[in-house]
Amino acid sequence: MKYIQPEVFANSFTCPHCGAIAKQDWWMRRWRGDKANDDEKIHPLRVGTCQHCNKSTIWVEDKMYYPDNGNAPFPNPEMPESVYKLYMEASAIHTKSPRGAAALLRLSIQVLAKELGEEGKNINKDIGNLVKKGLPEIVQQSLDIVRVTGNNAVHPGQIDTDNPETVGQLFDLVNIIVEYMIALPKKVSGIYSKLPTDKKNGIEQRDKTN
Repeated sequence: MKYIQPEVFANSFTCPHCGAIAKQDWWMRRWRGDKANDDEKIHPLRVGTCQHCNKSTIWVEDKMYYPDNGNAPFPNPEMPESVYKLYMEASAIHTKSPRGAAALLRLSIQVLAKELGEEGKNINKDIGNLVKKGLPEIVQQSLDIVRVTGNNAVHPGQIDTDNPETVGQLFDLVNIIVEYMIALPKKVSGIYSKLPTDKKNGIEQRDKTN
């Protein structure tokens, strides 16, 4: 699922409201500081409006303040509700507290693993089992890269990252796991179910002889 990170004055990006990659219309206002003679403090307020959903993002200088999910990747539409809630909570705080967001995202991966039939206790073991079930090995390698978050990261004192880039990788990991283990199988199953009966019978017979 393609994602274009929101940036102020960008011609288009993934809208944090509707998730569509859409053109943005921009306007800007300026206001002066509290003191009448404080001419050097001119703060730009920027507003971008999505042409797809007509909702706006509000920026002060180069930082997005609304919506509060900032520039986190939009969640995969097939994400389970239990995972979605944690993901969106992480989205809401990741610019304010990358460390807190990382903890929530690690927890969301554990909950997602449990949704997919794993124990949901040891994240590295669960991801290893999911690789055996079809998750690309590169996802496991990506998890190794972000392992600086530490095991049992939701426990007090166990988080050791406040790196926004690392947190961004965790957002991507959650979406990638959902895409490979839930979304893609559902799409393939839908396509397969639409095949003519004689074609499906032929495939089944072929598989039995192999």
